[in-house]
Amino acid sequence: MNKEEHYRRLEHMYAFAPTNRYYMPTICVDEGYAEVIIVVRQDFFHSAGTVHGSVYFKALDDAAFFAVNSLVNDVFVLTVSFNIYLTRPISQGKIKAIGQVIHRSQRLFIAQSKLVDSDSREIAWGSGTYMRSAVPLSPKLGYE
Repeated sequence: MNKEEHYRRLEHMYAFAPTNRYYMPTICVDEGYAEVIIVVRQDFFHSAGTVHGSVYFKALDDAAFFAVNSLVNDVFVLTVSFNIYLTRPISQGKIKAIGQVIHRSQRLFIAQSKLVDSDSREIAWGSGTYMRSAVPLSPKLGYE
């Protein structure tokens, strides 16, 4: 399988995940890179009327995770840890998370991601550590 086919299968796997039926994100995967876009909805808001940090985390981790999995074509990767910094609230438009792998070794990958609003203003950023799992990439996961 070539790289492009791997990236498209990862995108399909992302869309296949049950949690994404709620958030309705889109994803684009390339080598060591991924972008996730989520349209802001009021049901994402906390009591103060802006998007809850859990949505920020999801977008940031998903972008970093798929940037890493773009470099691993046989197994699902796992998030080991993720640090997040929320820098600006948002209540409308779209959020876009841009993830990139910044380091890889035999056992661990480090990726960072930033989250921007519809005006390309940074609203959050984070970094995570990822590792290979024992779960093969397969049609059972939506990897097809």
